[in-house]
Amino acid sequence: MKKIVIRLTVVASLVFALAACEDDGGDVDTRLTAVSALTEPLDGKEVTLETSVGASTYFEWEYCDVDESGAAVYQIAFDKADGDFSNPVYLTSADNNGLYNNVTITHKQLNKIAGMMGIGSSETGTFKWTVFSSKGLKAMKGEEERSITITRLAGFADLPVDVYVTGEASEGGTDLAEAHQMKAVAGGEFETYTQLTAGEAFHFTDGISGTPRVFYTADGLIKENGSSSVATTGVYRITLDFNTGACTYTLVTRIGFYFCPEGNILFDLPYVGNGIFRAEDQTVTFKQEGWGRDERYKFRMFVKENGGAYPETELEWGTLNGTDSRPTPTSPESYYYLKLITNLTQWDNKWKLMGDFDGVPADYTIYLQAGQPYTHSITK
Repeated sequence: MKKIVIRLTVVASLVFALAACEDDGGDVDTRLTAVSALTEPLDGKEVTLETSVGASTYFEWEYCDVDESGAAVYQIAFDKADGDFSNPVYLTSADNNGLYNNVTITHKQLNKIAGMMGIGSSETGTFKWTVFSSKGLKAMKGEEERSITITRLAGFADLPVDVYVTGEASEGGTDLAEAHQMKAVAGGEFETYTQLTAGEAFHFTDGISGTPRVFYTADGLIKENGSSSVATTGVYRITLDFNTGACTYTLVTRIGFYFCPEGNILFDLPYVGNGIFRAEDQTVTFKQEGWGRDERYKFRMFVKENGGAYPETELEWGTLNGTDSRPTPTSPESYYYLKLITNLTQWDNKWKLMGDFDGVPADYTIYLQAGQPYTHSITK
């Protein structure tokens, strides 16, 4: 009898809960109101997109009437100038998983959205935006629409999948089959560490056979069908972003082995070609401390931005996967993966040498190549 009473109580509770979710008409309560007003940017705002890091545009609107509808989530919608938002060209959630009444959209993303509207690279065009509020399965379009005029970046609609460096100034010369492949770091974004000879021509291609597309750089932009050159022979870190059309050239002046216990560089790793830096037959003697032998290390890279025109600055190659243990012969390859760091410290982001390398000559090699994670090795 006691079990029957408990079961009846549970059933009654469920019935009461379901009844509480229904209004007088018996429908599930999905009360919702539309966003009544948009706040920023102003209607007709003109935005010239920029390639600088952090360039973005802020969008904001009023919350819908929470007293009437309760908590809602929001999506900002973009549509063509003559669209009615019945099928928006682009939708994305507000910040904080849609709960905030605002969203910050990067210029790189706005550039893609403008391209989806049919606005060409470097061209100016206008489209509309509004906000949808939603609750459960119900969504309502905002009462207000605003236009925004965008001047696009000099990006490419047809992004290459692979990019190579070739030409007289390059490591592989004019033999297309020997072109130096760039590393794909994101969709349409590539970088490489390669040597270039001053005064000679080079260019970029999207293939190493047949008749590939040809790109070159000028005035900080990627362009098609031409060649480039550099003023100084040396190793360069080149970045190409085909989404925005932007490029950078950074002259790498040296990479050194940084021994943490002494806080200085013990030796340099000269560039040997194909994205590889190597110091051969170098000896590192661990530092004796009261608690034992200290073997911590990382690498320092010295560069000159803007193709070598700027003063020399210092960066750090540290561990991608933090560790505080010595490796063993069976340690995973990921132990040696590299990450480029701008905040220099003596002890952070370091590795440890195996005990076998204490006072023993070895080859120290950094691999900054396409097709694999940036990594390094230490071998006898």
